[in-house]
Amino acid sequence: MYCGICHTDLHHVRNDWGITMYPVVPGHEITGVITKVGSNVKNFKLGDRVGVGCLAASCLECEFCKSSQENYCDQIQLTYNGIFWDGSITYGGYSEMLVADHRYVVRIPETLPMDAAAPLLCAGITVFSPMKDNGLLKSPGKRIGIVGLGGLGHVAVKFGKAFGHHVTVISTSPSKEREARERLDADDFIVSTNSKQMQAGKRTLDLILDTVSANHSLGPILELLKVNGTLVAVGAPDRPFELPSFPLIFGKRTVKGSMTGGMRETQEMMDVCGKYNITCDIEVVEPHKINEALDRLARNDVRYRFVIDIAGNSSRI
Repeated sequence: MYCGICHTDLHHVRNDWGITMYPVVPGHEITGVITKVGSNVKNFKLGDRVGVGCLAASCLECEFCKSSQENYCDQIQLTYNGIFWDGSITYGGYSEMLVADHRYVVRIPETLPMDAAAPLLCAGITVFSPMKDNGLLKSPGKRIGIVGLGGLGHVAVKFGKAFGHHVTVISTSPSKEREARERLDADDFIVSTNSKQMQAGKRTLDLILDTVSANHSLGPILELLKVNGTLVAVGAPDRPFELPSFPLIFGKRTVKGSMTGGMRETQEMMDVCGKYNITCDIEVVEPHKINEALDRLARNDVRYRFVIDIAGNSSRI
């Protein structure tokens, strides 16, 4: 079994959002092989390669559940740090095994390695969903911007290129330009602290995906959008966004958020990754290195996602 280390895990471990219920067992980017199935489960069998993401359960009755947008259900039960129907706290994938409702399990394509596929269950679907929602899967040739080149940002670049778009990475770190262009094949790179580059980039992008979880102002980033452009925020800073009104009003721009994806969409994302051979760039760690990995994640010292090999065996499945 493998489990990715998400920035959300770090926030929960440190109780940055003030909602952690200790003891907490993080982990919502989980891949593994089925070792047991319930008597009523017909769509999975022993030995299947599967994954579990952020969702443990939902009501199955509301408009969102019925339209396969379970992630927006009012009664959503999260894979960890949630309160389950019986009042117990849910525990995640930093564990030797996981029991999951088959309705919240997806298949992992045979072409994808289990370790590098694990972060797709949060990082991947988090950026895939708004891309699909904004028509980027079927309308190539758009100019899109990706703010941040971390766990979410790097896979967003991969999706953008696979779907035939011109991709610009926007980062505070000039040192990331080479890896953005050479490692991920980004078309352009803007240093957001460079006023000349930001000025040159004004009104050039159709859509921006903001993946950054650090606190920052959206004002300068909005200026990069064309008139009628859209910014989708998927990062989760621990303080409210700074959102100046003028860049929004004078550009007829839209700002919206997006949170992971529903189960049907998550399976679609996995199938797309199998088709285009998209995985996350990872560093595999063994369980006794989790605290060290979390400390390094806090320093942005990973390219681009840590994945825990629960069994402590780094050979790929």
